[in-house]
Amino acid sequence: MQDFPPFMKTPLNRIPPSSQSTPGIEGYVYDGADGSQMAFWTCHESAKSQEHVHDYDEYMVVVKGCYTLLIQGRRIDLKPGQEYFISKGIPHGGEVVAGTRTIHAFGGVRVIRAQ
Repeated sequence: MQDFPPFMKTPLNRIPPSSQSTPGIEGYVYDGADGSQMAFWTCHESAKSQEHVHDYDEYMVVVKGCYTLLIQGRRIDLKPGQEYFISKGIPHGGEVVAGTRTIHAFGGVRVIRAQ
């Protein structure tokens, strides 16, 4: 597949650019009944995510492309099918190659939908 299916990219679930940590990303969010969220991101350009911290855990998996996680002084290249768990409170950022698609699960509210 070259893209997420259309049902996953409905305008009502679109993440506004102001809620993104990385420029050039198209994202969509789904809310869990417990306050958790799932986000689906497509990176249209190579970019860098600034270091940030969450007060909840984060899980990510690369679907296509390459995401380099920058965490605790290490560079961890994640390729399709590879996943990573980031504990709450751990500063992290990343570098992404254009065309990369990722899925993230957050143990709390990470983003607000576009209005």
